[in-house]
Amino acid sequence: MAHPKRKISKTRRDKRRTHYKAVTPQVAIDPTTGEAHLYHRAHWHEGKLYYRGQIVIDSTDVVEA
Repeated sequence: MAHPKRKISKTRRDKRRTHYKAVTPQVAIDPTTGEAHLYHRAHWHEGKLYYRGQIVIDSTDVVEA
């Protein structure tokens, strides 16, 4: 089993962890609906699924059997 030869100092450990940080997600505004959504994600608005300003799925057209 691997065993460290020396203790890693707190400073060295913390330097390695500086890249792990919380960032706020980027939010885009849909040009068609004005709805805020995450980038590269489809979003629902008034029963329709939009992606890049275009309707992908329209739930009003779905026929229930």
